[in-house]
Amino acid sequence: MKNTVSKADQWNADLYDSNHSFVSQYGNSLLELLNPKPNEKILDLGCGTGDLAEQLFQKEANVIGIDKSPNMVAQAAKKYPHLNFSVQNATSLKFSNEFDAVFSNATLHWVKPPNIALTRIYESLKKGGRFVAEFGGKGNVQQITDGIINELKMEGFSFQEEQFPWYYPSIAEYTALMENTGFRVVLAQHYDRPTPLNGIDGLKNWINMFGDSFFINIKDDVKDRLITNVVNYLKESLFDEKTNNWIADYKRIRVIGIKE
Repeated sequence: MKNTVSKADQWNADLYDSNHSFVSQYGNSLLELLNPKPNEKILDLGCGTGDLAEQLFQKEANVIGIDKSPNMVAQAAKKYPHLNFSVQNATSLKFSNEFDAVFSNATLHWVKPPNIALTRIYESLKKGGRFVAEFGGKGNVQQITDGIINELKMEGFSFQEEQFPWYYPSIAEYTALMENTGFRVVLAQHYDRPTPLNGIDGLKNWINMFGDSFFINIKDDVKDRLITNVVNYLKESLFDEKTNNWIADYKRIRVIGIKE
């Protein structure tokens, strides 16, 4: 596959690998929950730069990695040229009764509408196949997003609901969607996972990486000032002086569903 980088793509794959590798690292326990078997065909939905797909390959699974971001897919293909990666959107998957498992780490909170994605995931699975996922749940990074929105409003910028990039459901909301799709839900958890953002610039880097949609049509110099104000405001509550790290207030949902 030709490795090209889309300038229109918001994702900076190099920044992701250098400053946000924790995303894949936290996926290791989810891999254990998936418990892949040799020769199982597994779809890694939202594969990012491919690290977890490679781990699935090392466990002898037949893995296909997909991501909406051309930049991420290009980076994954460069790192792991022996694997199959492609650019696809979770709401428009074309697979039918093909996979033993669909695995997704830190992706589905980006995907709207969630019911369409769940339908496509369900259709992609063989009968008896499993859907194993973790993503942001209700209250995820609430302090950070409240800080950004409050700063925008204090500086006279309007904030529209469509600027909020994520979908953070409750357990009740998401499991109901899964059941309406046809899944039998066999695991559903909602838990706190305080997440270190390394170094003094950890929160600034996080906002620049993941929160760009909050600052649409705002000039770069103004954006930098707003982010600095947010960082200063949140330092007392989220910065750990002992470790010199920011601790993001992550809350995660983890689910397993079976296609019967």
